[in-house]
Amino acid sequence: MISGKNIHKSYGTLEVLKGVNIEISKGEIVSIVGKSGAGKSTLLHILGTLDNYDGGELVINGIEVGKLSEKEMADFRNRHIGFVFQFHHLMPEFTALENVCLPAFIGKRDEKETRKRGRELLTYLGLTERMNHKPTQLSGGEQQRVAMARALINNPAVVFADEPTGNLDTSTSEELHKLIHEMRKDFDQTFVIVTHNIEMAKLSDRVLTMKDGVMMV
Repeated sequence: MISGKNIHKSYGTLEVLKGVNIEISKGEIVSIVGKSGAGKSTLLHILGTLDNYDGGELVINGIEVGKLSEKEMADFRNRHIGFVFQFHHLMPEFTALENVCLPAFIGKRDEKETRKRGRELLTYLGLTERMNHKPTQLSGGEQQRVAMARALINNPAVVFADEPTGNLDTSTSEELHKLIHEMRKDFDQTFVIVTHNIEMAKLSDRVLTMKDGVMMV
């Protein structure tokens, strides 16, 4: 599903990634851990095509993403990749359902089919009664589940999550852990998660540790 070889990334004179190698299979839940400044989020942003890399090779779902134009990259990201962040980044003026459907609307998917799938995902995530609520009317856990549904709306090859439980209390975090495992089982969904949450990492199939811009063996 994902193959990264000798990935380098610098910002000016600061070398953040120093030749990272990573392989992730379809249907895996992989957590990336390490101290602040280890390069975890930079790697996640590169794997998710939100940022470019300076050297190396990255293949996702059979596509060498470094060879894509900016427009092709945006289309690839929309179709193949889902994102969940610590802060939900929901549009405050839109309802839960509208927020979920937004990536599909951007990708010019059929509106009727998109709304149907959006409702199905929100129902699956236990938000049947909250579809027409705006983000300010939802709890933090509910907002994160809306963000999860949004990440899944385009049937992505992989969902990248950056500290998805960082803003949640312990009980709500545990619910999200359970949901991720259920979605892997029900949708054969691949998850790559950057986390400081030890319990989240323990529940992953594999835990990869980064230190000083390299992946520890």
